[in-house]
Amino acid sequence: MKRMIIFCMLFFCSSMVLTAASPRTVKYRQLHKTIEQLETLVKDKDAELLHTPENPVEGCLYTAVTCFKRGIEKLQPVSSKENTQFTKTINVLRKWTFRDSGKQCESTCESYEKKTPKVFLKAFANLIQ
Repeated sequence: MKRMIIFCMLFFCSSMVLTAASPRTVKYRQLHKTIEQLETLVKDKDAELLHTPENPVEGCLYTAVTCFKRGIEKLQPVSSKENTQFTKTINVLRKWTFRDSGKQCESTCESYEKKTPKVFLKAFANLIQ
């Protein structure tokens, strides 16, 4: 009887561990949600066009993330009312770090096409996913 209870407890605990999301997955989900929030706060009309990496190759992910981080610095809020929320959201994305794979990438930020801020953020969200 004791063995059966211990086995059931062990089975239950192991199934809970397997279904729990990894910390990395949770972090990327939060970043994705932050980017989606930022899309509503960003000025899209009369805004500067930004270099937008789309579908970067495996070795160029660090370069793409660097381009997005530089582009985020150039974003502007829709209105002064949204400025505090906009600043908080931008700060979350500024603090995010991405490790360099060490591979050389031939493309630079300037090699990517310039697009509007909303398209830029959608491409960033796609990269995070």
